[in-house]
Amino acid sequence: MTVIVGKDTAKTRKTLTVAGQSIAYYSIPAAQAAGLGDFSKLPASLKVVLENMLRFEDGGFTVSVEDIKAFAEWGAKGGKNPREIAYRPARVLMQDFTGVPAVVDLAAMRDGIKGLGGNAQKINPLVPVDLVIDHSVMIDEFGNPRAFQRNVDLEYERNMERYEFLKWGQTAFENFRVVPPGTGICHQVNLEYLAQTVWTDKDQSGEQVAYPDTLVGTDSHTTMVNGMAVLGWGVGGIEAEAAMLGQPVSMLIPEVVGFKLTGRMVEGTTGTDLVLKVVQMLRKHGVVNKFVEFYGEGLDNLPLAQRATIANMAPEYGATCGFFPIDAETLRYLKQTGRDEARIALVEAYAKENGMWRGADYAPIYSSTLELDMSTIVPAISGPKRPQDYLPLTGASSAFTKVVADYRGLDVSEAAKDMADEGPVATKQVDVAKTATVDGEDYTLRDGSVVIASITSCTNTSNPYVLIGAGLVARKARARGLNRKPWVKTSLAPGSQVVEQYLKAANLQEDLDAVGFNIVGFGCTTCIGNSGPLQPEISKAINENDLIATAVLSGNRNFEGRISPDVRANYLASPPLVVAYALAGDMNIDLTTEPLGQTPDGKDVYLKDIWPTDQEIAELVDRVVTREAFLSKYADVFKGDSKWQAVKVSGSETYDWPASSTYIQNPPYFRGMAAEKGHINPITDARVLAVLGDMITTDHISPAGSFKATTPAGKYLTERQVAVKDFNSYGSRRGNHEVMMRGTFANIRIKNEMLDGVEGGYTKGPNGEQTSIYDAAMEYQDAGVPLVIFGGIEYGAGSSRDWAAKGTNLLGVKAVIAESFERIHRSNLVGMGVIPFEFTGGDTRKSLGLTGDEVVSIGGLSDDIKPLSTVPCTITMKDGSVKTIQLKCRIDTEIEVDYVKHGGVLHYVLRDLAKS
Repeated sequence: MTVIVGKDTAKTRKTLTVAGQSIAYYSIPAAQAAGLGDFSKLPASLKVVLENMLRFEDGGFTVSVEDIKAFAEWGAKGGKNPREIAYRPARVLMQDFTGVPAVVDLAAMRDGIKGLGGNAQKINPLVPVDLVIDHSVMIDEFGNPRAFQRNVDLEYERNMERYEFLKWGQTAFENFRVVPPGTGICHQVNLEYLAQTVWTDKDQSGEQVAYPDTLVGTDSHTTMVNGMAVLGWGVGGIEAEAAMLGQPVSMLIPEVVGFKLTGRMVEGTTGTDLVLKVVQMLRKHGVVNKFVEFYGEGLDNLPLAQRATIANMAPEYGATCGFFPIDAETLRYLKQTGRDEARIALVEAYAKENGMWRGADYAPIYSSTLELDMSTIVPAISGPKRPQDYLPLTGASSAFTKVVADYRGLDVSEAAKDMADEGPVATKQVDVAKTATVDGEDYTLRDGSVVIASITSCTNTSNPYVLIGAGLVARKARARGLNRKPWVKTSLAPGSQVVEQYLKAANLQEDLDAVGFNIVGFGCTTCIGNSGPLQPEISKAINENDLIATAVLSGNRNFEGRISPDVRANYLASPPLVVAYALAGDMNIDLTTEPLGQTPDGKDVYLKDIWPTDQEIAELVDRVVTREAFLSKYADVFKGDSKWQAVKVSGSETYDWPASSTYIQNPPYFRGMAAEKGHINPITDARVLAVLGDMITTDHISPAGSFKATTPAGKYLTERQVAVKDFNSYGSRRGNHEVMMRGTFANIRIKNEMLDGVEGGYTKGPNGEQTSIYDAAMEYQDAGVPLVIFGGIEYGAGSSRDWAAKGTNLLGVKAVIAESFERIHRSNLVGMGVIPFEFTGGDTRKSLGLTGDEVVSIGGLSDDIKPLSTVPCTITMKDGSVKTIQLKCRIDTEIEVDYVKHGGVLHYVLRDLAKS
C-alpha cells in the first residue's frame, strides 16, 4: 500500500510512540485542528473511511480536500451526505468459488494486456491478497469416523485442476497467498488469524505507517471481521480484481444506522437467537447501502465471538457492514487468538489517539437509530426460505403447518387436522414407509421430516459458546440414550482447526460423534449447498411423494434450492438446536413442549432436560479455548497437508490454458478488445428473457450447487465425456464460462412469470415455445437481438456472486429493470457493463401487466449520461399498444459511467494499465 501525501493533509501526518517504538499515522484530530471540519461526532466506522481519505488525498481527481470536508458536512447534516468518494482497502480476501474466476480473469488480463502491447507484469496485485480454499469440500460421507478423510480424498479427486491453477496463481502473482484446503473457512481464518485491526506498512519513503485494517472480499460474509473493528464488505470478483490492481472502490459516503444494544442475554439463549432477531429488525428498518454500527452498554456483555456472528450476517439484513468499534473486548480477543503483544498495544494506542475507541463517553451522530434489549431475546429459528423469516421456537411447529397449508393449497386448520388425524395429506405420507429404509430400519417420512441437520458455516462455528453448547447437548442426549433419527443426514464442519482442538480438549467431540455429528471437513459445506446427496431411498421417497422435506443448519443462508435439491424448507438455527432437531427428526414437533425421544426404559426426554446452563458453557470455554490453541493451529497455515504439497505447477508468467479442461477456460471478455473504449447507446427493440418476482437472489441467478445431466450445463459436460458423478457443482466450475453461462438463471426453484407456475431455468424462445433460458438467449444472440430482465424488490439479494452478473452479460442481457437492487449485485452488473434500472412512479412489472411478450426500448442513454438519471422506456405490448414509463438509471457514480463505456470495470483497468 503506497501512502500518498497531499499538500493539504501532509500536516495531519503525526507520529505515535508505542512500547518505545515510533510509527507514523494520519490524525483525524489534527485534520480537525487544521480547519478541515468537525469530525468529533462521526461514528468510528465512518472515521475509518475518513482516515483513508486523509492518507490518499492527492489534491486531484482521486481524493480531494472537498472529499474530506464532506465528512464534516455529513455530521452537520445529521448523518447524510452521499458524495462520491474513492476508497482504497488495505487488502483483499477471496475464497475458491469466487477466487478461481478472479484468478482466471487476472490470467486472461495478462493475455489481454499483451494483446494491447502492454507488459504482463502490470497485472499483479498491488495490495495483499489472501485466498482461502474452503468452498469445495462436499459431504459425501457422514456420521462415521472415516467421513473426514473420505470427503478430503474426494475433494482432491474432483478439484485437482482448480488446485493446480490456484497454485500457479500463487507462483505467478506477487502479493498473493493461498490457504490450502482443510484449514478452515475464509472468514473465520480472517477473524482468527489474518486480520490485525490496525494494519502497518511502509510508505514510498520507507517509513512505517499505521492505519485501520480494511478489506474487500469476494464473499458477501467478508463483513464478519467487522466484529473486531476491521471495516470490510463483500464485492464481486470483478470489483475485487480492480481493487487488487490499484483501482479505488467508488462509493457514496454512506448513511450509518446506529443499533443500540442494552441489557444482557438470559439463560437458555444463544448468539444465534440474537442475530436472527437483529436480522429481522434491520430488514424491516431498511439498511441497504448503509453501514450499521452497534453501540450501547450492552456491548460490555457481548463477547467478540457473538459480535462476529452479528457482523457476519450483514448481507442477510442488507447492510454494507455491521461494525463494532474497538474496545477492551477487541483487545481481549486479539490476545486470546494469538496476535502479537506489540500489535495489541498499537491497536489500543491508535484507536484512542484517532478517536476510534468505544469508551463510556462514546456517543456519535447516526443517520437513524434503533434499539434492542438483549434480555428480551428468546430461542428462535428462521425459515423456511429467507434469513429474515424469524420464528420464536415456541411457534416454529405451528408456522410449519402454514408452510404445508400454503404448498398443499389448504387452509391452516385443514392442514393441522390432516397432520394430526392422518387425513389426506398424512395418508399420502404414510405410504412412504415402504420405500425408505436405512440400516435395516423401516420408518415413515412426511412433510416436515428433517433430512439434513448440519453444524456449518463461519457464522456460528466461529463462536465457541454455541459450539461448546452443541457439544453439551450431544453429551446429555447421549447419556439418556438418544441418537439422531435414522433419516437425518448429520454433519459438523468447523470453520477452523482450532474448533476441532477445543472440542477434543473438552472431550465433546466424542459425544458429538455418538449422535452423528462427526467432522466431515473444514469448510462451508451445507451452508453453500455442498450438503452432498441424500441416501437414494430417501431422495426417491421425497420426490415420488412430493414431500416438503426440511433442513436445519447453523448457517446464514436458507434460500430456495440452495441447501439440497431434495429439500423445500430450510431453517437457520443455533448449533445446539441443530443437534436437538437431529434428535427429534421432525419440524412438526414443538421442541418447547414435546419430547425429542425416549430413554431406553421409555421415559420422555425434553429439550430442557439436555440444554446446558450458561455457566457450564462458560466454564468449558474458559478452560479449552486458549491462546496456545490458536498459536499452534495457525503456525503453518499456508503449508497444507501432504496432498496440497504434492500439487505440482509450472512457474510461467502467463497461463497455458488446457484446451480439454472442463474446469478452467480462457474467458471471452478480453479477446480482440480494442485499445479505445466504446460508447453508451440507447437500447432498442430488446426482447424479454425473464420476468421475475421479489427477492430474486444471486442463488436464483447463478446457483452454486449440483445440477442434473438434463440441464444445459449437464449436457455440455456429458458431451465432453464427463460422468454425472463427476459433475461436481456450479460453484466448483466457476473457472469455466461455458458451464456458468449455461447455469445462469438455472436454479431449480426460480419461477419465470412468463410461464405458468413452471420451476427452473425456462423461458419462451423466439418462437414463443418453452425452452431453457440459455438456449433462448443463444437464439436471440445469433439474431442480434438485445435482451432485458424484469424483476421485483431486492433483486440480487444474497451472495456477492460475480457470476450472477457475468452470466447475465454473457447471455446477452443489456439491462435489468427491477423495483430495487441489493448493493453488491447492482455494482457487479455495472462492473460487467449491464445497466441496472429501477421503476419509478409506482410502476412495477405487475402494474404494467408484463407477460414477457413485450418489446422494450430505453432512451436517454449516451456518453454524457449523469449518475442516477431518469430515462424514458417504451414498452410495446403484444397487442401493439405502447406504454411509456420513466426509469431511474442505477449507474450511481461518475466512475461507473466510465466503466460502462469501457464495457466493464476490468476493461477500464486493462486499457489504463496498457497505456501506462
